[in-house]
Amino acid sequence: MSNRINWKATILLILGTIFILFPLYLTVIIAFKTPQEMSGNILALPESWGFDNFIKAIEVTNFFNALGNSVFVTILTVIIVILTHSLVAYAIARNLHKKFYKFLYFYFISAMFIPFPIIMLPLVLQTSSWGMDNLVGLGILNGVMHLAFNVFIYVGYVKTLPIELEEAAIIDGANTFQVFWKIIFPMMKPMHATVAILTALAAWNDFMLPLVILSDSSMYTLPLVQYAFQGQFSTDYNLAFASYLLAMLPMVVLYVFVQKWIIGGVMRGSLK
Repeated sequence: MSNRINWKATILLILGTIFILFPLYLTVIIAFKTPQEMSGNILALPESWGFDNFIKAIEVTNFFNALGNSVFVTILTVIIVILTHSLVAYAIARNLHKKFYKFLYFYFISAMFIPFPIIMLPLVLQTSSWGMDNLVGLGILNGVMHLAFNVFIYVGYVKTLPIELEEAAIIDGANTFQVFWKIIFPMMKPMHATVAILTALAAWNDFMLPLVILSDSSMYTLPLVQYAFQGQFSTDYNLAFASYLLAMLPMVVLYVFVQKWIIGGVMRGSLK
């Protein structure tokens, strides 16, 4: 076994790490700096590490109200996605030999290639006429928007599950819904975890959909309230970056602890 170092791969990994960590470094140090320190060397560390910017950012953005909105929308989205997308994917995966279900599968998958701006205006008009321009409507729309990708990885995972268990349950008198909820749904826990985490990350960080759907500022989610630092002629970067860190912190912590389930689940759902 060779112990030689692959310098090309090592250099690429180092460069990739720098490209990722450098913006994060800037974000952290700017969040702790004062406006006066911004006129000096922007790469230098702040003279003092106080939390004044974070306290002001919380007040300006009404942080805890926006945090509650984001948590509500994210949880609602995840619940809708887990309960409905898994059911849709199961129906498709077990009937892919039929032309209609194969067409339905590729129809759903094709939605991944449609840019959001194309459907943005019709979506705004439709949700407004249906009274869905609120947090509940946003959660439902998030579920619809994530259908294509989730069906794709769910179908791949369902195809790896042995069909003999379902056949045995049917022989024992179970109907299709009982087979799914009592046998298949519990067996999909690894994929549920992956889908839940990916969906939560996307719903939490989403900016465009809440921007065009929500009309009441009291319903704004964390990405939307960052607009509070955008003036007509200037931007308060110190408070803005402090607010960005506060907004991203919950999802960063979540991702650090559950990243192995994300990678493993996507791999299982993309195979076979």
